[in-house]
Amino acid sequence: MRFMNETQEEVEVNLELDANDALILYNDDVNTFDHVIESLVEECRHTPVQAEQVAWIVHTKGKCDVKHGTFEKLHPICKRLQERGLSAVIES
Repeated sequence: MRFMNETQEEVEVNLELDANDALILYNDDVNTFDHVIESLVEECRHTPVQAEQVAWIVHTKGKCDVKHGTFEKLHPICKRLQERGLSAVIES
């Protein structure tokens, strides 16, 4: 039984190390709420409710982390959000 616990702990640590980057969305004065919500639903696979909550957080706080993962996973999503005119970056 002890061996299984050690293996489980190793997997959890590795998952944390792999997911240390965050995709951050910044507020701007250009994009509408509807555009931001639609973009988050299509590119980040958020539900409409999640996307609306993120849009409000970005609007009130200036930024919000919208997705976590490895740089390799986040980079294509970030580029697509930027192509839609959103202010998105990846931070470690």
